[in-house]
Amino acid sequence: MCLISFTGGVYAQYIPKEGAVIYTNVQDALMKDPEATEMNLRDKHIFHVDPDIQQLTNLRFLNLMRNNFETVDEEVFALKELRDLNLRTNKLNSLPAQIGTFKHLERLNLAKNNLAKLPPEIGQLKHLKYLHLSVNVLITFPEEIATCKSLESLDLQNNQFSYLPSSITKLKKLKDINLGYNQFHEIGTNVCKIKNLEVLNLENNYIKKLPENIGQLKKLKTLVLTNNQLIEVPESIVEMKSLELLVVSNNQLTKLPQNMDQLKQLKTLIAIKNNFSDEEKERIRKMLPNCTVYL
Repeated sequence: MCLISFTGGVYAQYIPKEGAVIYTNVQDALMKDPEATEMNLRDKHIFHVDPDIQQLTNLRFLNLMRNNFETVDEEVFALKELRDLNLRTNKLNSLPAQIGTFKHLERLNLAKNNLAKLPPEIGQLKHLKYLHLSVNVLITFPEEIATCKSLESLDLQNNQFSYLPSSITKLKKLKDINLGYNQFHEIGTNVCKIKNLEVLNLENNYIKKLPENIGQLKKLKTLVLTNNQLIEVPESIVEMKSLELLVVSNNQLTKLPQNMDQLKQLKTLIAIKNNFSDEEKERIRKMLPNCTVYL
């Protein structure tokens, strides 16, 4: 079986200032440059950070990815200038309330941990733009995220979500949301109110029907619906004038909307593993002569 997965997002990596040295040892940084701004402790097999890290008060980038942290050490919260904190692939069961003290934080990666909930204080991260929570055990949408007004990219794939609350519409700057590999049986109209959304990933859920007003997402460029249970695509999709990529593979579709030719920006349609007749396949191809079509 040919399965096509789109699990990426627009997570922008932190770019060190020109000439900055990325240190891989706390003591080395303290000896050579106490004003260091970049620290990479990835793949160190450590359970705790060196307590002296709190002396590196100018750190802006801290990578703790792929270690054995079960909690975030107190000393990390002394680093008030952090812009990027990467805790991906650890053993975190909880996140301390002190996370809210990072007033300048723009990127927070908590993917591949054991988080079942987030502290309310995460809502205090007013400058947070990128939040990765994929591959955790979250069941309910953390309402506090809705107060992170600067959020642009939200990755929630591979959790246990089944609905989106109305509070998500408060994220006016949100451009990219990944809800793939969750427990959605329907996707409510709240997602249609995120007006600046450019990427919406709903792959590998149990969705049978999309909101009729999904066409309200005028700025959407990428819509991924692979491996759901869709029997139709709403006619309003033709109102998505910015749509460039549409992926509806592995569903139960027998046809696509009549006026798909109105999607002038559509570059790629991937709709393999559906129930299209040969006549419908031919109609789709004729309707989209300037689009690369996979049926």
